[in-house]
Amino acid sequence: MNIFKTIAEDVRAVKERDPAAQSSFVIWLTYPGLHARWSHVVEHWLWNHGLKSLARISSQFTRFMTGVEIHPGAQIGRRFFIDHAMGVIIGETTIIGDDCTLYQGVTLGGTGNETGKRHPTLGNNVIVGVGAAVLGNITVGDNSKIGGGAVAVKDVPPNCTVIGIPGRIVKRDGKRVTSEQSAAAKRMENLPDIVEEQHRSNCARIDYLEAQIAALRDEVCPQFKKALADVDPVNPEDLEEG
Repeated sequence: MNIFKTIAEDVRAVKERDPAAQSSFVIWLTYPGLHARWSHVVEHWLWNHGLKSLARISSQFTRFMTGVEIHPGAQIGRRFFIDHAMGVIIGETTIIGDDCTLYQGVTLGGTGNETGKRHPTLGNNVIVGVGAAVLGNITVGDNSKIGGGAVAVKDVPPNCTVIGIPGRIVKRDGKRVTSEQSAAAKRMENLPDIVEEQHRSNCARIDYLEAQIAALRDEVCPQFKKALADVDPVNPEDLEEG
């Protein structure tokens, strides 16, 4: 597909996904995410044809103009849309399928100094929310969503929703996913959330202690009242005479 067909297809995709989109001309003129994507088409061609230095120089100019840094080596599918398009980083070995959407502040990056394939692979129709990070050579399956601010470091099956740090699956095929340890051990998809686990432990401990206090109060108070009733009242005049 040539660059002109890509532009036309991307503009139609924006109209479908962005309720704030206006005319095709305004979209073409004012959407920096599309400008970064179209520049990458040229930069990727230069990269693949051995003009890597020129591709890198062009990508840095695109970064300066749009706020989006896409490495020329990244492979991006059709109808790719970066909404609001500021602070987005896409690494060299990233692979992005068709109909994917990223929001501002997204990072598709690595986790260290690995060589070879070290960036994520996104399937088709994947959405990555505001400020989220997808790190390492992992795969995010088709139709999955990475929630805003999440950090995904493990593979995500298709049709799932991931939230939290580290990312954990909360929906699969439209149904909520429970967090049983057995499920996590079997599928390795519910990553441990130390803060949540400690919070649950503290709540359970508080409930236990409150129940113990209530039981102790019910046991002690009647006995205390009975003991007071058995004591003869003291006459103040007797105290004075003594």
